[in-house]
Amino acid sequence: MPQTDTGARRAILPLLAFAMLIVSLDQYIVVVALPEIGRALGYSAQTLQAVISAYAVASAGFLLLGGRASDLLGRRRVLVTGLVLYGAGSLIGGVATGPGVLLVGRAVQGLGGALVFPATLALINTTFPEGPPRNRAVAVWGGTGAAGLVIGVLLGGVLTQAFGWEAVFFVNVPLAALALVLTFVLVPADGEREHGRRFDLPGALTAALGITLLVFALVQGPNLGWISPGVIVSAVGAVLALTGFVVLERRGGDPLVPPRLLANRNLVTASAMAFMFWATFGSVLYFLTLYFQDVRGYDALGTGVAFLIPTAVVVAGSTFAGRVATRWGLRPTLVAALAVGAVGAVALGLAMSPDAAYASLIPGLVLTSVGDGIAFTMIFIAAGTGVADREQGVASGIASTSTSIGAAVGLALLVLVAAAGTEGLAGESLRVETAAGLRTAVFAIAAGIGATALLALNLRPDPRTRAEAPCPRGVTVRAD
Repeated sequence: MPQTDTGARRAILPLLAFAMLIVSLDQYIVVVALPEIGRALGYSAQTLQAVISAYAVASAGFLLLGGRASDLLGRRRVLVTGLVLYGAGSLIGGVATGPGVLLVGRAVQGLGGALVFPATLALINTTFPEGPPRNRAVAVWGGTGAAGLVIGVLLGGVLTQAFGWEAVFFVNVPLAALALVLTFVLVPADGEREHGRRFDLPGALTAALGITLLVFALVQGPNLGWISPGVIVSAVGAVLALTGFVVLERRGGDPLVPPRLLANRNLVTASAMAFMFWATFGSVLYFLTLYFQDVRGYDALGTGVAFLIPTAVVVAGSTFAGRVATRWGLRPTLVAALAVGAVGAVALGLAMSPDAAYASLIPGLVLTSVGDGIAFTMIFIAAGTGVADREQGVASGIASTSTSIGAAVGLALLVLVAAAGTEGLAGESLRVETAAGLRTAVFAIAAGIGATALLALNLRPDPRTRAEAPCPRGVTVRAD
């Protein structure tokens, strides 16, 4: 996009952060409303999880495609399309009168989110030059994204209690509409497409199919059974599609994922860390929600209020992260943040007894949230470091796809850990064993966060030069 002056940058940044907040909210805003959704629409205990997985599967499958589209079709165009889809999906969900319609709405929401996420990050990374300006901008963007995950639980509880489950969908419609209007006002129009660059439709479709089938198998494995026909067919289909994707990428002249991006150590490391981040920190919110509701007996509003402290700390940590990274560097900041987060998860697990007072959870909540907020921001700063402007969209798509796969893998495995020993129990014995299982899952999360800190050691300690991507033969690049 054309260079923007400082005033324009300051105007664009709040919009991009707001758009990121909207899609982040939906990761968990429906969690506390699930019991009421199940009763209203006739979901069984075995099928209710599909309300979550429909969004996750659709989002994961199209994040890479959304990133590529941002680079080739224009970042504003993709952002606008994503916001329209997200708002439409939310409206469909809110008016749903049966399980099928709601799942369609959730899938459309997920598709919209898959376009908004990489488009906003690509716009950040192409609007703000690498270094302190970008660090500060990603800190704002990341702060709203990380906070949105926690605010979603809080807002979901308040809306469900006050207006019913439909409100957790309807609230997104005016928010998306406002972001859409502001996008046309504040974001410069996209220029013409670069001549000679291909969309790589075969690669995009095989990647989307493979990732969608993979995430479906991971999400549905605990519910349907790992050896059920649907899960096995999905897993085999994922392997075949992703194998086809690799073959197509090796033969393509302008592949969806250029090999030079995979040679960027910071991007590859950041993507691996993004996978681990969502498998660990991303799962904490889910298990805390179960703990508050199923063990401690909180209602939807009480569960939301319980997340006030984590919300405030995540926002503060994310905002603080950009300054710390500029002063200390990416690697030291990430290692320290993840170490704090691991200690916080251990403290949280130790406090999650069947009858623990909320106050006993606060130290663990604060430390975990500090690590959460800082690490979220730092990972995406690292993902954009050393990547040329013309490839920021697909780089964002790679990192964000890792988050979705990580969330699916982490939750699939940790749910098995948390549920071990609860089969056939009821009443007080079920409550006590549920607390024990949730504690074990949180301890496993602490170990995963520690492993993520080791991954952070692979980051380049002081990247100072940008790797400008060479253009494929015959490609004309317009001035950015």
